Amino acid sequence: MADDVTTPDVAASPATSPAPDAAGRTPRVRPAASARGGRRGVSSQLRKRLEIFFFVAPACALFGLFVIVPIATAVQMSLYKWKGIGPLVDFVGLRNYVSVLTNEVFTDAVVHNLIIVGLSILIQLPLGLGIALLLNRKMWGQSALRTIIFVPYVLAEVVAGVIWVQLLQPQYGVIDALLGAVGLEGPEQGWLGDPDLALWTLMVVLTWKYLGLAVILFLAGLQSVPEELYEAAQLDGAGWWQVQRKITIPLLGPTLRTWGFLSMIGSLQLFDMVWILTRGGPANATTTMATFLVNEGTQRNNFGIAGAASVVLFVIALFMAVLYQQLILRRDTRPETGRK
Repeated sequence: MADDVTTPDVAASPATSPAPDAAGRTPRVRPAASARGGRRGVSSQLRKRLEIFFFVAPACALFGLFVIVPIATAVQMSLYKWKGIGPLVDFVGLRNYVSVLTNEVFTDAVVHNLIIVGLSILIQLPLGLGIALLLNRKMWGQSALRTIIFVPYVLAEVVAGVIWVQLLQPQYGVIDALLGAVGLEGPEQGWLGDPDLALWTLMVVLTWKYLGLAVILFLAGLQSVPEELYEAAQLDGAGWWQVQRKITIPLLGPTLRTWGFLSMIGSLQLFDMVWILTRGGPANATTTMATFLVNEGTQRNNFGIAGAASVVLFVIALFMAVLYQQLILRRDTRPETGRK
């Protein structure tokens, strides 16, 4: 009979079967919005990627045009014997690199660059830091002194080089005239003409030219040191040297390391001041890697040798930059939790 027919009860999951409302009606189950949310998320991610591409693409294009393409061209040129005229047809492989690495002038140039790197840091770091600490104190004529120290850096290298060539002229230059006024004499061949003095004279000029950058960077770093730390140290009875050693120099560490990196790369690529003052002479006493490759390319028309020298210079600079990053700059990029 019909009354005896029983139907199995289907247990409804509370998560899928909504409860009836006050009128006894069961509301219609709407489809989940996860699909719409997923599409919206994908659209948002795509828009962000397009925005990143829009802003990064011009920089990448310029980087490729002015960095990647010249490097690739130099590598290609270094594999040929080429005088700068006609197509590249005389393939010599790695012989240009062998010629460069076995050339005594180039190896001396590498040594000169390394000496300039070391002396730049050893001289300009303490001198620039001392001047920055002095100029960071309130004193009369502070702004004028900062301007005077920074002016040599903003001078064009050509202008600065010509000025020093005139100052260092043997017998008739201002330097020799001042020495003569006090009963001293300059070197007979001139400060830039004596092979034993030329490199050291060049270092004096480079220090005068680029010290302003170190001072300005150090002054900018000193502005970020909180005054409360100095006041607390004075209340604790700390002396001036203790304050600098325990507070100023540690907090100035990132600025010092960044300047050291810039000084190192600039010293490895040094060309214009050397070329104007000595052209690498006398007797190759001041030759740098940059002056060597320019001389080989523009003066001797050995563009293959010049290309090989430029690639070697790039590899040396890249190696030292990566080494500096791993050994010194890495401490400024590590998270605080990873530091000891």
